[in-house]
Amino acid sequence: MKYDCLIIDDELELAETTSEYFNMFDVRSAYVTNAEACLTFLEEHEVSLILLDINLGTDSGFALCKQLRITTQVPILFISARSSDDDILIALNIGGDDYIHKPYTLSVLLAKVKAVLRRYETHSVTEGTSGQAPLQPETFIIDQDLCRVRVHGEEIRLKPLEFKLLSYLLEHKNRVVTKEELFRKVWGDVITGDGTLNVHIRHLREKIEDNPNHPQYIKTVWGIGYVFEDRDL
Repeated sequence: MKYDCLIIDDELELAETTSEYFNMFDVRSAYVTNAEACLTFLEEHEVSLILLDINLGTDSGFALCKQLRITTQVPILFISARSSDDDILIALNIGGDDYIHKPYTLSVLLAKVKAVLRRYETHSVTEGTSGQAPLQPETFIIDQDLCRVRVHGEEIRLKPLEFKLLSYLLEHKNRVVTKEELFRKVWGDVITGDGTLNVHIRHLREKIEDNPNHPQYIKTVWGIGYVFEDRDL
């Protein structure tokens, strides 16, 4: 059986309430309260998105995320009352796609989850792109249909959100793209913070740039946003 969302939270009442609310609005959801139950659930069911708390009783959401990333690339959104920058950076660095603070408003959380589900419901990540003519910078090939990137002939594994971010920057190459535009067009909302965007940009640079500390392609325009710069295109 396939679910849109799996909620992993040791606060039973909150997990149950969130799941029931999502189901009321046609987001097929289920919940579990610990890491072992999560792994068992995923052996038997398919999910499109995971909401993951950091504190899971004796379990760690961070450790569970690392384990999940070995076998799945579905979006993982952390939900936590912990608000330190260190926690947010750890969550994003180990494979999380976003970080949502508790307490959350159910309607806002639902809107964010629906935006993420829309983003991943097809392989096509750029509107109007058929995949028949992949975008081809000099050093890499982006195949929109298969969501693949080749850099210097080597296939690079990108998370779905990283792929969409790179595709959007490339689609608007040689133009400064503001942070606000990226939040709207890539994340599908305006709630995403600078920290989330900065971490994803850094991950992209580490994967596609020869020298991430001195990027040739993805360049920062301080105080505004980013530009994918390639004057040969």
